[in-house]
Amino acid sequence: MKRSSYDLVVIGAGAAGLLAAGRAAMLGASVLLLEKMEKPARKLRISGKGRANITNMKALEDHLKEIHPEPRFLRQAFGAFFNRDLIALLEEMGVETKTERGERVFPVSDKAWDVAEALVAWAKRQGVEIVHQSRVEKLILDENGFAGLMVASTAGPRRIEAKCGIVATGGRSYPGTGSSGDGFLFAEQTGHRVDPLRPSLVAIETNPSFPRAKGLSLKNVQLSLWIAEKKQGSEFGEAEFTEKGLDGPIVLRLSRRIVDAVAAGQRVTVSLDLKPALDPQKLEARLLREMEARKGGSCQDLLRSLLPPQLVEVFTLALHVKPTGPLSQITAPLRKKLLHLLKDWRFEVVGHGSWERAIVTAGGVSLKDIDPKTMASRRVRGLYFAGEVLDLDANTGGFNLQIAFSTGWLAGESAARKASGEA
Repeated sequence: MKRSSYDLVVIGAGAAGLLAAGRAAMLGASVLLLEKMEKPARKLRISGKGRANITNMKALEDHLKEIHPEPRFLRQAFGAFFNRDLIALLEEMGVETKTERGERVFPVSDKAWDVAEALVAWAKRQGVEIVHQSRVEKLILDENGFAGLMVASTAGPRRIEAKCGIVATGGRSYPGTGSSGDGFLFAEQTGHRVDPLRPSLVAIETNPSFPRAKGLSLKNVQLSLWIAEKKQGSEFGEAEFTEKGLDGPIVLRLSRRIVDAVAAGQRVTVSLDLKPALDPQKLEARLLREMEARKGGSCQDLLRSLLPPQLVEVFTLALHVKPTGPLSQITAPLRKKLLHLLKDWRFEVVGHGSWERAIVTAGGVSLKDIDPKTMASRRVRGLYFAGEVLDLDANTGGFNLQIAFSTGWLAGESAARKASGEA
């Protein structure tokens, strides 16, 4: 750190922190950005399986439908900086983007690393001082509100004074990237409420599970969620078998409700429709055609015409037939059972992935303690919060990163104006 006093200090150099620091510096603030890891934007670098689904081009109202628990809270943040603003900013940095299925936006290079490096370089060009491997020990408050913070150093704790501070430390998901929950401690220590934390956008553990099918991806299937025997939602798209259960986009989109229901001790089941394009009558007609075409063949011959190879053995076991045995084994009652499995294959949910595997954090700093117009704390003057540390999370598709970028931009702009005396 080149000095001991700044207009603004930002904790956490992720998506929200980089936008906050860069925007504040653009407006003339002296900004210190502290990152406890050896490299900034660690989580951004691995997002979207390394491709960085940076935003989504859906309209504002459609964006808000994907966000929990209070999407309206983000209207001002999205009004200040939204998807087209982000794309324009990235283009200024030299990062070209492309829009794919579902209005999801990625860098043309398909490299999240390129987005992270561009954001870091941009922040530095604005005049932001970025210091790595700097762990904040506590926030300092005085009678006027936020006054600075204590940073751990090899020579002992060091005090940094600042007119304003922004907590952009992320949530608890993927703690190996640095998002280990520090921001929630800072929030609680300064009198803020933190709503219960849960992993979200996370794989589920099921009974039965099929380890031998691990890695199998099913496209164009329907997954329905049942909680306490009542249907609670349905998603169409792609699912994937794991060692312990199910993963993939449609699983992730339902996972928030699943995690909450499991925590509440409710019975949770999911149902896979492997042939959603066919109603039961059409599927039965197809099955009869396949059986007629394979007269004299084996059970596995029939199942191979209906299923991926990895599921043939699973279904022969479920039907209690010999794979190489004659097709005549599949009697009318077994045909009915096969049709039921294809349209309503049930799994009991017995758990979910850990924080290490969750994409985002549900819960966080209570929105009741934050001013949506500025991202400022309602409890401590001069203190702001941005990104995943807030009690905001969304479905897959680029929505979570847009929340981080937008809240970071607004927090940085608000803090810079506050530090300059404008606000």
